Amino acid sequence: MSKIRIIPRLDVKGPNVIKGVHLECLRVVGNPAALAEKYYLDGADELIYIDIVASLYGRQNLLNIVNQTSDKIFIPFTVGGGVRRLKDIQEFLKAGADKVAINTAATKNPKLIKDAAEMFGSQCIVGSIESKKIGTNKWEVYTDNGREKTGMEVIKWVKKLEELGAGEILLTSIDTEGTKKGYDLDLINEVSKVVSIPLIVSGGAGTVDHIDECAKKCDVSGMAVASMLHYNLSTIKTIKEYLKENRINVRIS
Repeated sequence: MSKIRIIPRLDVKGPNVIKGVHLECLRVVGNPAALAEKYYLDGADELIYIDIVASLYGRQNLLNIVNQTSDKIFIPFTVGGGVRRLKDIQEFLKAGADKVAINTAATKNPKLIKDAAEMFGSQCIVGSIESKKIGTNKWEVYTDNGREKTGMEVIKWVKKLEELGAGEILLTSIDTEGTKKGYDLDLINEVSKVVSIPLIVSGGAGTVDHIDECAKKCDVSGMAVASMLHYNLSTIKTIKEYLKENRINVRIS
């Protein structure tokens, strides 16, 4: 069994890392480059940067942050936000990103995922999904940081993303995001049934027990963590040691 990755998620707005609840009520929590270096030194397996306003305002801000970060950290990192064209992906990869997450543009132009996977390789392309529950075992895809409905069903869309060539899925639950009440296990299990590519889940981790529970009950490749780290509720080292004690396969630095 492959090792589960613990992945700090840094949502960026302008020059700051921010954190919200249900992708709203945003609060500044730190500097992107400083937090990235801190989490890298503490044993993060990867990092995720999402510019939450790039789809509205463009992506140059995140490119600058990627350039700053890639000089100081030596683990894979994924960036997303405002990616509309193959050229955008190329610029992020050139700046030092290992993977590029695509959400809004993919829902409007699914061919972008196919073309990107063919040009850069599936391993570089992450299908990013923002999910909101709309009924029993039914979730809708949202875009623009949880602001826009798409009318698309999450389960159907995640299958399509894999068919188009995405090499990984980043699944964010709007319902649990920022609540610190645990991951949306029902959503995660339904999605994991229909995909064979790596699944990274995001939204809801508030304690090490939440991470342990998700690792034991769901088939995931990695778990994104934000509030726990940004608010100093725990550290990556503590999380990994706890998981190892509970017989979860993690990489200890």
